[in-house]
Amino acid sequence: MQIYTVPAGMLRANSYIVTENGTDAVLIDCGGAQPLAFARQKGLNIRSVLLTHGHFDHIAGCAELQAAGAQIGCAEAEKPLITSPANLAAEMGVRIPAFSVDFTFQDGDELDLCGLKFTVLATPGHTPGGVCFLCGDSLFTGDTLFCESVGRTDFPGGSASQLRESVKKLLALPGNLTVYPGHDEPTTLEHERMFNPFV
Repeated sequence: MQIYTVPAGMLRANSYIVTENGTDAVLIDCGGAQPLAFARQKGLNIRSVLLTHGHFDHIAGCAELQAAGAQIGCAEAEKPLITSPANLAAEMGVRIPAFSVDFTFQDGDELDLCGLKFTVLATPGHTPGGVCFLCGDSLFTGDTLFCESVGRTDFPGGSASQLRESVKKLLALPGNLTVYPGHDEPTTLEHERMFNPFV
């Protein structure tokens, strides 16, 4: 499995291109046009986009990906936020081109995409329907868990108590998974168990 990190959009949110065969790929979050351009340079066809949550800086490039043939998926509980003011686009003066959600999922679902298996982990707190994705020994955490930090809870629908429980859920996963967060650098679960001051 190959993972490419592509910072995208005005807030440089991490978009992750994941491929098993070097031809077909799954994209985790899409904050702008950069992931599609990067994929084309690498000769990769992004077939699916999995959204960790619906804030503008993680969805701004979805319309372009959908127009190129990708299917867009998000948590059923997060779907209303994507097209509501709670996505924070208007607050930041950003226009998000319209796109539709092609499929939804919920906690515990296993998604077989492009020869890869993604397990959906519901992790509300940063947003009401936020999720993380487990694929092999890689954990894509969106804005739930960062290196020695956690996501904000002062946005519409945020909940500090829910976020604490979500982070506990992630840190209870077995093994020392590599954590790929929605912003900044990767970390590991073992590092966060030892050094994250919020848990």
